Amino acid sequence: MSFLSEAAVRRVALASRVASVQVPRQFSTSIAARKTMTEAAKDTLKTVDRKVSDKLVDGINAGSKAAETVSGKTTEASYKAAGTAEEIRGKMKGETEELAGKAKGAAKEAEGKIKSST
Repeated sequence: MSFLSEAAVRRVALASRVASVQVPRQFSTSIAARKTMTEAAKDTLKTVDRKVSDKLVDGINAGSKAAETVSGKTTEASYKAAGTAEEIRGKMKGETEELAGKAKGAAKEAEGKIKSST
């Protein structure tokens, strides 16, 4: 067989295998929405960036909550210390007044003894 007759036979054999079915198309005036490799990569990077930034924001929020807790505990401890200092001052003032009263009593008693002996 010659080259041309072989090629013709092959084309006829291939043509009989291909089904000629007419596919209905939807009516649209826009270009099919297909993303290029760059657009798909950009979308993937945006998604990853968003997830990473969300996690970073969560970490920052946790850090600020921890800082608030620490400062709250520090403030609470300083109030307790101030309260304890006030309590100690009150006790000392009471003891001072008590000792002053005892001293006045002892002085009056000594004065009374001196007057009675003369």
